[in-house]
Amino acid sequence: MATTTVLFDGPVPKHVQLRELLERSVREELGADAPIGSERALMRRHGVSRATVREAIGQLVSTGLLYRVQGKGTFVAAARVDTPLHLASFTEDMVRRGLEPSTCVLEVTLTVPPALAASALGLASDEPAWRLERLRIAGGQPMALELGWFPHSLLPRLDSHDLTRSVYALLARTYGLVIDTAQQTTWAQSADPRQGELLGLATGAPLLALHRTSSAGPLTVETTTSWYRGDRYQVHTSLERRRHRSQLAT
Repeated sequence: MATTTVLFDGPVPKHVQLRELLERSVREELGADAPIGSERALMRRHGVSRATVREAIGQLVSTGLLYRVQGKGTFVAAARVDTPLHLASFTEDMVRRGLEPSTCVLEVTLTVPPALAASALGLASDEPAWRLERLRIAGGQPMALELGWFPHSLLPRLDSHDLTRSVYALLARTYGLVIDTAQQTTWAQSADPRQGELLGLATGAPLLALHRTSSAGPLTVETTTSWYRGDRYQVHTSLERRRHRSQLAT
């Protein structure tokens, strides 16, 4: 990144030239979370305007190659974890990706859940459930913030177990409840101040939110929302068009 390469007008716009230089440097020289240099330094080094620098950086931020931290600068983004859409615990998911998973339990309490969680679990309005909030870590860096609700009637003394490991494995091993079906919804949202602080992001940074309600046979045992860092996680889905039998015959 320290090499001086003055850019000139030509058939390729300057912001495209600069974007390509930055992209090459990121892929060949700089590691994850390395700074790319200030806007002023890039302007001097390449003989371009601030608008050109901002356009080039903005394009690389939008593709996920770089990320901004307000008041600190622009940095190289770590490679995203690419996971297929499937039924697995966070621990199983990260191990499959070759990352060492760990968990920080932020809170585990027995309380009456909000109406939506109670309805998802099939609980009466005054029936208690376990509220479990955890920070999920992969490769030594925060990956996701997770808030789950679990029926107390199915999982007595849940708080006495080690909840830093896979809850799905705990449910199967200790309670005989093997998660075999789930409904999941995914959407994008911006990090609030607390989410940003816990995940190491700026307020307003993109998050990928996943809400899952999981069952073991006929019993609903979990309703959980997870907020993943948008710069480190993506979901891969394979789609197949199913044709009606009458179409197959034509």
